[in-house]
Amino acid sequence: MSEITDFDSLRREMAENAELPEGPARNARAEQLLAEAEKLGIPLAVIEALGHQLKVYNYSSEKDKMFVPFARLLRMWDERPEDFDEYEVHSLHWVFKWMSSGMLDQPHVPLASIEKWLGEMEHRYRLAGHSERAVRGAEFSVAAHLGDVPRAERAYAAWLAADRDSMADCHACELHEQGWWQVQRGHDAEALELWAPVLEGRYTCAHEPHAVLASSLVPLLRLGRTDEARAHHLRGFRLVRGMESMRGAYADHVEFCALTGNEARGLELLAERPAYFTDTGQPRSRLDFLSVVTLLMERLEAVGLGERQVPGPVGRTWTARELAAHARAETLALAARFDERNLTSCVSERARARMAQPPLVERLPLGVRTARQVSAPAAPAPAPVTVEAPDLPALLAEARRMSDTLRPNAMDAWAAVSRAAADVDLGARDRAEIADHEAMDRGPEGAALFERAAELYAEAGDPGEALAARTRAAYVRALEGRVDEALAAVEEPYDQVLALYAEDATGVRQTASVLMGRARIVMRRVLDADGTEGGAEGEAAGETVLAEAEAAVRELLALVGGYTGDDVRIASRGAEAQAMLAELAVRRGDLETAVDLFGRATAAFVQAGLPWFAVEYEARLAGLAHHLGDISGAERALRAALEHGGAHLEAVGRAQLHLQLGEVLGGRGLSVEAAEHALEAAHWADEAGESRTLGAWARQQLGGFLLRQGRFAEAAEVLESALPDLSAETHGDGAVVQTQWWLGDCLSELGEHRAAAERRLQAAEIARHWPEQHDHATLAHLAAESLGAAGQAADADRAYARAGELWRSLGNVHGLVRSLRARAWLALRTEDGAGAARELMASAVRECETALGAAGTDEEARQRLAAELGHTHRQFGDLLARSAAEDADDDSIRAALEDALAQVTEAVSVFASLGDDALDSRTGAELAAGWLEADLGRPARATAHARAVLAAYDGAGDEDETAQERRSEAGQMLQVVEEQGAG
Repeated sequence: MSEITDFDSLRREMAENAELPEGPARNARAEQLLAEAEKLGIPLAVIEALGHQLKVYNYSSEKDKMFVPFARLLRMWDERPEDFDEYEVHSLHWVFKWMSSGMLDQPHVPLASIEKWLGEMEHRYRLAGHSERAVRGAEFSVAAHLGDVPRAERAYAAWLAADRDSMADCHACELHEQGWWQVQRGHDAEALELWAPVLEGRYTCAHEPHAVLASSLVPLLRLGRTDEARAHHLRGFRLVRGMESMRGAYADHVEFCALTGNEARGLELLAERPAYFTDTGQPRSRLDFLSVVTLLMERLEAVGLGERQVPGPVGRTWTARELAAHARAETLALAARFDERNLTSCVSERARARMAQPPLVERLPLGVRTARQVSAPAAPAPAPVTVEAPDLPALLAEARRMSDTLRPNAMDAWAAVSRAAADVDLGARDRAEIADHEAMDRGPEGAALFERAAELYAEAGDPGEALAARTRAAYVRALEGRVDEALAAVEEPYDQVLALYAEDATGVRQTASVLMGRARIVMRRVLDADGTEGGAEGEAAGETVLAEAEAAVRELLALVGGYTGDDVRIASRGAEAQAMLAELAVRRGDLETAVDLFGRATAAFVQAGLPWFAVEYEARLAGLAHHLGDISGAERALRAALEHGGAHLEAVGRAQLHLQLGEVLGGRGLSVEAAEHALEAAHWADEAGESRTLGAWARQQLGGFLLRQGRFAEAAEVLESALPDLSAETHGDGAVVQTQWWLGDCLSELGEHRAAAERRLQAAEIARHWPEQHDHATLAHLAAESLGAAGQAADADRAYARAGELWRSLGNVHGLVRSLRARAWLALRTEDGAGAARELMASAVRECETALGAAGTDEEARQRLAAELGHTHRQFGDLLARSAAEDADDDSIRAALEDALAQVTEAVSVFASLGDDALDSRTGAELAAGWLEADLGRPARATAHARAVLAAYDGAGDEDETAQERRSEAGQMLQVVEEQGAG
């Protein structure tokens, strides 16, 4: 903080204060600066300090402080208008509008005072010669707030009809207000049409598109445009997060979370801004905020989370139920104060309607991870019903139907049978099936139950099913890693079932079940063999295991292959056998055969009416197809897996499939659809409790796909959400670097250059330890760009120098030359830096020339180096031209321009040697040379350059934008030269 000794130092301090974040600290400094201004004894200094104070109050939570400095300014204007310069006169009239809205925001200001102020504003604007557009806009705001629709409509029409002048709000703010009114009138689509120019970036200001993005959220949800609503939330919240004055817009984002099943994110938003609960400087935005707090808390109560601890006003802990009651009471009390002032019930009605909104979307995935997951507690046990439960025979029949047709929920049906049969004396067959299915449900712990089921099947007179149950018990041993024991245990059931089948004493289903169990056990031995030692002996043993497994599978296929009956169990055995052969082909390295066999297996499952069984193998098929470069095949397989899995897929499986499909589509350049699948992957990973692992991967990919689409704010939100969960140990340091890199790109595009530099430097620090240093060099170079854009010239120069060293070590002349050129431009911005800038650019030229001389016969390398040399000469010329100080003597300026012309002429020559490939670069340099010739007083030479450009594009079509721009500039040059000659 500098000492204020004169008007200039005061202005510098006010400019610096204006750049600080909104809040009490900035306001307090503005108050100090006013006191310093008063010491200077300069009326205009006091006027400017009062105006600065007004501005920082307006853009803060202390808007109620605006009235005192404005009253003082107005009094000074009335007493001595000659003390105001043109800018301050404009500013004084401009803030009349702030006073109007500011009075509305304060329920203690009487309505009569507001109406009187409108009249005063109209009178003063008329005296100053301003249009009534701003006055009618202010009147509309008053009428709309009061709920006086007829008056609001009249004022709205008059507002739009009046001429725009210097007092009219910017286009963005006007469109925001107009769209807001359409929403109030129930015209959501019309509002979004009005807001389109702001949302598309055609009109912007300090608070737009921030406010429009927030206001558009609920209308978009109501119209079912959920993808746009999600995008506007991610983009818009990023804009308002750090702006204390935008509590109303912040409230819109909390409301969005409450209405879309994102209560957890809503709680995080509340936690970020505890002061919003209690800041009283703008009661109307506090009313907005508390009403959506009520909405969110009552939503938590509705899903059974009323006792959950939530962020609230500081000083105590809050449960959702307690905060809901507190916020509702505060909201209604505030609304009542406004209504008492307004003599209407409009504000209370609006607040009640906002708090009572039902969810508009059950669950809208956002792609970002919340720190606190909100989930409803387990549903209470259903109340007793008078309707009789199904009897045991009906339950048995349904369970058999489901297991015979291999329905996904068959195990649940058998569990219901088991519960119903707890105290019932059943026959051996029934008890066998119950035990059999309970064993299946227990997994590795089911061996003893399978043995019990086998005994009961035998007792029931079904020896084939008994042998199948014993085979299943053996397979459980294999799953536990006891493969040799399992193989020994299956041999007897295997021999016996073949004998029974030969005697027609058992059927195909039972025999296939035993053969399948045996094949599965042998396949487990194949998996175990993958980890055995290599060498000739190990390879021979492995081939033996593969041969035995294939023999077992083909024996099964010989039994069930070509089956055309309606027993889906038998059909499924044949499909699974094909998948086993596919796995064996993979082990042998015959991937094309494996793809064909997996395709047959999945087709067989689908044909049998069992598409959910195909999912596992479609995922394997996708991986193999991708490995073989068959991207279309991989995409087809993944789409089929998602379609066939449907509601039966577990959350983690669904996440994996969506993520794989997203990666495949992204590889094909289909980033929009890829982003949709990455978003789904993130959602299902969260549902599966895999947020920190699979979810982080999905978010990282989603951020990359959004970045490709140019959706930088959304991408930044998602990538920042992914970073805390990404780790070198789990995801690899490459994923961490890529995420930081992408995030740096996003922040750079958003103009957050200091933050972009930080991300790029963090990524560079990790890449510094990699054996290959190209990424390290690139990141160092990008970090230097960001540092330069952030105004940190010294740090940027050091980063460019480091990047240059890395480019040199890598033999990358292009990177080295570009780092030198960048350093030259940085040097030119420093005091007395022209000499250093010239030397750095000269070094860049020398590096190009040296590399070109060493390129030998590599024509492609020579072409690229020549183009780099041409661009370096061109930039050298531009730098020299700009280095000519305006206050230098004529000879110095002329010498600088001559040197610049020499470099640009060299650029023209180099680009000309490259032919048509460098046409646009050559003509750009020709024009630069022409302007320099004109500045040096040589019109004939300038004319020659202009005509050369026109000739170069003779015959170029209108679709060639560069040609049109070059011809237009050449025409301008000819006109300027002609005017100079005439003068």
